[in-house]
Amino acid sequence: MIRNATAVWNGSGKDGNGHITTQSTVLNETQFSYLSRFESGIGTNPEELIASAHAGCFTMKLSFIIGAAGFTPEKLSTKCEITLDNGVITKSHLIVEGKVPGMGADQFATCVKEAEVNCLISKLFNTAISSEATLLA
Repeated sequence: MIRNATAVWNGSGKDGNGHITTQSTVLNETQFSYLSRFESGIGTNPEELIASAHAGCFTMKLSFIIGAAGFTPEKLSTKCEITLDNGVITKSHLIVEGKVPGMGADQFATCVKEAEVNCLISKLFNTAISSEATLLA
């Protein structure tokens, strides 16, 4: 399986602008720029897209792990924070809340750690990955 996205950039790094289109066209000429990446401009940026990929992959993997443990999650919600420091992505931090009927907090935390290490995007990164888990009643 091969998935793709295309980025187009016009102009200089700081004054130019670009757009990103994904194969599915969920992103379709979605704008990005120096301002949207390093300040507070309108549009997306690579780090935000990495965060969304990691949150999505991790949450799906966690659902599979919880299922293999004999439980069915009612809801899993993950926020991913990507840290960009001096031009290097130094960390991906996952903050997950889950509502899993019948599952205890310790077992949930164990499943979270397994998903943190074993989701495909985690395996792609060469950076620190951490997580926080909250099991909702």
